[in-house]
Amino acid sequence: MTASLRKLGSSDLEVFPLALGGNVFGWTADEETSFAVLDAYAAAGGNFVDTADSYSAWVEGNKGGESETIIGEWVKSRGNRDQVVIATKVSQHPDYQGLSAANIKAAADASLRRLDTDYIDLYYTHFDKPEVPVEEIIGALDELVRAGKVRHIAASNITPERLQASLDFSDREGLARYVALQPHYNLVSRDTYEGPLQDLAAREGLSAAPYFALASGFLTGKYRPGTAVDSARAGSVAKHLDSARGQKVLTALDEVAAAHEAPVATVALAWLAAQPTVTAPIASARTVDQLPALLAMADLHLTDAEVAKLTEASA
Repeated sequence: MTASLRKLGSSDLEVFPLALGGNVFGWTADEETSFAVLDAYAAAGGNFVDTADSYSAWVEGNKGGESETIIGEWVKSRGNRDQVVIATKVSQHPDYQGLSAANIKAAADASLRRLDTDYIDLYYTHFDKPEVPVEEIIGALDELVRAGKVRHIAASNITPERLQASLDFSDREGLARYVALQPHYNLVSRDTYEGPLQDLAAREGLSAAPYFALASGFLTGKYRPGTAVDSARAGSVAKHLDSARGQKVLTALDEVAAAHEAPVATVALAWLAAQPTVTAPIASARTVDQLPALLAMADLHLTDAEVAKLTEASA
């Protein structure tokens, strides 16, 4: 793997061009498998691990925080804390709902305990809460930065208007400023990010680390008409599989993948990485076998014509 690290926005963080999603840890990947995936990612040069305090509260018997706990135990056992950029999020944990100042600070302390670390590299507001003033949110996040508990802050699932207001307040008051965004963005879901939000990120120097980069697995190419896939996410890809747009995207991906003798997933991630503002798409692997196709995106460079072909197919 020859990929060089990329600077994340205006921060001092340098990250691998593929962020490893931790949503499967404690869900479809148990601790042993999660450790194996993390080991393989790190061995390939990966250093950017994404999680959230709520992962994976949706699983029966889980309370939330399982992913953070596994990552914390892995980092401690490997002694590599200073080599890993850990991103986590606040607002959705069952016990720490919302973005009030008190909740943000309490949730951060809980995440630090589960991660077994003194600091979080990148702390996202998971889902914006418009009922909470941006002044309160940024103020609380700034306190965490000043206390050394958080290095940099970021936002996910936020409108351009709220993002702009947050950045303006940070600038006006000299407080911690968002350096990154985590939007829902991929070849078959472009409308949420492209346009005002992407333009704002570019104008303000924010990096994007898109989630659902492979559309819950649809963009791996394993889901085809008439093919059954044993996956916890199979139900969520039906809308793409049954759409004309989805079929056009798969056809274009197949053509570009054949030209490079590369997996479809690799090409889908490479297209995303070629988009303005995108620094590191997020993708998860529930087995070590799934990881090589994801990691290969770091070394796959699409031509302008190939990027345009995929873009046109997904329009």
